[in-house]
Amino acid sequence: MIAIGSDHGGFELKEHIKGYLDAQGLEYRDFGCHKNERCDYPEYGAAVAKAVTSGEYEKGILFCGTGAGISIAANKIKGARCVNCSDVYTAALSRQHNNANMLALGGRVVGPGLAELIVAAWLDTAFESGGRHETRVDMITAIEKNEG
Repeated sequence: MIAIGSDHGGFELKEHIKGYLDAQGLEYRDFGCHKNERCDYPEYGAAVAKAVTSGEYEKGILFCGTGAGISIAANKIKGARCVNCSDVYTAALSRQHNNANMLALGGRVVGPGLAELIVAAWLDTAFESGGRHETRVDMITAIEKNEG
């Protein structure tokens, strides 16, 4: 299951992607915001990141105006590996090489059609476990634990 969330700047794109996820038969929970009124992205970035890092949800997708702020907030939660994407290539490689467990999109940067392609690539790409990529993700985890 996928956890999703946004601030007001990403609200419309989040609503569009909810329709896309519905059409794909994918289950998700919307952690908010639930209306297009000014709100603060750190609240939603942290809530979704906590849901993902706790293991309750496998992946998370976040939205704000640029994707930058909400991804920064999410990455403050231990175990979150949130990537801000505006292209399909980065989305796929963030999963394949970095085992990103969260994706952030900018509602003022990425149009709905491109967002669907990015989400599809991100959801459909598996982590290339073993070898150099797993070693590097382990190194990131060690840094996070203040071991590296």
